[in-house]
Amino acid sequence: MTSCLDAHGRPGNCVCHAEVLYSNLSNRRLGVVESFGALLREYRDGAGMSLTELAKRVNYSKGYLSKIENGVKPPNAILARLCDSTLDAGGALVDAARSRRAAPGEVDRRQVLAASAAAGIALASGPRPVPDEGVLAGLRTSFEQLRRLGTQTGPAVVLEPLVAQVRTVHGLAREIPEPTRSRLLLLAARIAEYTGWMSQEAGNEQGALWWTRYAAETAIAGGDRDIASYAYVREAGLALYRQDPVATVELARQAQRAGSARVLGLAARREAQGHALAGDRASCERALDRAAGFMESAVVDTGAYPVLGSTAADPLELARGWALCDLGRAGEAAAVLDRELARVPATARRTRARFGARRSLAYALSGEIDQSCATLAETIDDADHVDSATVRTDLRELARCLGRWRGHHAVREIYPELNRVVRRH
Repeated sequence: MTSCLDAHGRPGNCVCHAEVLYSNLSNRRLGVVESFGALLREYRDGAGMSLTELAKRVNYSKGYLSKIENGVKPPNAILARLCDSTLDAGGALVDAARSRRAAPGEVDRRQVLAASAAAGIALASGPRPVPDEGVLAGLRTSFEQLRRLGTQTGPAVVLEPLVAQVRTVHGLAREIPEPTRSRLLLLAARIAEYTGWMSQEAGNEQGALWWTRYAAETAIAGGDRDIASYAYVREAGLALYRQDPVATVELARQAQRAGSARVLGLAARREAQGHALAGDRASCERALDRAAGFMESAVVDTGAYPVLGSTAADPLELARGWALCDLGRAGEAAAVLDRELARVPATARRTRARFGARRSLAYALSGEIDQSCATLAETIDDADHVDSATVRTDLRELARCLGRWRGHHAVREIYPELNRVVRRH
């Protein structure tokens, strides 16, 4: 039997670990479902690691891990990712811990058209004057002001005026000839896409899906498929927050079939996050490399509609920090997010809340409890202001993680405020 050094520089057993990998692969092909606890024990034994050592590396107690291995307690997604990374399981433990969730209901074209009519998108009958450049610029400026407001406050503040804008702009487009009609349709599509994002932030996944697909339909009608391609990125984001890596990757890959370099870059970025959620670091890194290549060649064209996607200085590095946390490399994730959040302006409260919550979670998972609480104190006010359902997803994970250190003085100080924000809805 051949000895070697494992990924952490310790003596390991290559043959034993390879046998575990092969055995698990065979079981998957045969449809054999093995419990998470049993699989965890196999990988731990294969790595020649004691339960005590594993507990130390993932910052969980030995007793808790023993209950997981014996099937007394179910694993949570974060523990699965930490164990997967520590034991080099290549996503097998992440996959075993993941519960199946039904995808949201499909929304077809007829539903979109019917709902559009029900929403009153058509304006009152009668001839309309063709808007001049000043009117078009005013409509666009009005949307951009709402989008800026959406970076600093809750979705409930902007959703109603956004829907009213879609009605107005799309209603005008229905009664005005080309080329103004197409310009209005593209603006309506961009407003609808952002309305979908704010719907997701409000916790309304079905509404987010509806507005995203409506945006794609409207953009195609206006002669531009860029938003239609980006719609797949948005749907992949919905899958990501459902903890569904397979759908995340598939939808992100569909988005990479066509579109501008920027959309392709954002799609590859989302694909990388899906691979990270599955515990596949190699595929994650390849997707991030592709994303970097696309983004380097991207020329932002704001002529048709305001820029799509994140406006952060370096959205790829923020995504890298996010992905490292999902890959169980919490210390690296915290370092990357620390560096990148320093570049995010104070006015971008939604971005700061989202990646700030992930940074605090990364510190907690790496056992840096004081630093987790200190960074959370910087983030909690932003999270409270933007009232984001997606940010609360990470904050709930953080609350569960910090709950294991309730006796720690820093946790006792911040926990009531964290609990208030998490339970706000």
